[in-house]
Amino acid sequence: MRLQGRTAIVTGAGSGIGRASAFLLAKEGASVALVDRDEAGLQETMAAIGNATGGVSAHVGDVGDPDFAKAAAGEIMARQGRVDVLMTAAGISSGGTVLTTDPADWDAVFRTNVGGTWLWSRAVIPEMQRQRSGSIITVASQLAIAGGRNNSAYIAAKGAIISLTRTMALDFADDGIRVNAIAPGAIETPMLRRSFARHADPDRVREASRNRHAMKRFGRAEEVAEAALHLAGDASSFTTGTVMVVDGGWLAA
Repeated sequence: MRLQGRTAIVTGAGSGIGRASAFLLAKEGASVALVDRDEAGLQETMAAIGNATGGVSAHVGDVGDPDFAKAAAGEIMARQGRVDVLMTAAGISSGGTVLTTDPADWDAVFRTNVGGTWLWSRAVIPEMQRQRSGSIITVASQLAIAGGRNNSAYIAAKGAIISLTRTMALDFADDGIRVNAIAPGAIETPMLRRSFARHADPDRVREASRNRHAMKRFGRAEEVAEAALHLAGDASSFTTGTVMVVDGGWLAA
């Protein structure tokens, strides 16, 4: 098992990419701390993981809350004695252009997507510095590179995550900490289904999105989890500050 004896924290673990990644990291031997505001979703993830070799725990709260991030991360590190992997998969999307997006929605998207990435990185980096090792995996989007329509807050937030990833990679390379982003294409998750449901003709938008990928299909959360596993483990020991695109050929098309 590639992550035997290591501790991983996965935010957004209640569903989608976060759940699939937490499952795979646990399968590879890591002790996994699941973080999400969706308590029922976390329980489903825990049930899917079952009796993981390294153990599993659930932590319910808002990833964008500074007090929660500090307290939960501190509890995890105190119990485990270390933290080797942080994956910040928690994210939300509201839809809308800069004219139609409500300011409260804009703030909520940045609070969760960017704030959650920043706060949880801030919480674990001192311990990773002490260990002289660690891997932080952020979750961006192919839309942050290609652009897209009617989703300005989400796309801007994902672009900010890429920039934050690169600057953290430079800031902490001397400490043995690697920081990389994954940029998924459209992945078959609850969030993707909710995004299509916002449109007047969800089926038409869904078909257009599917066909926008060179592979003419949506990705599976498990396929993104494989990228996360690679970045979490020793196979990516010379990889930092990069954006790993897992998009079915969206950017190439």
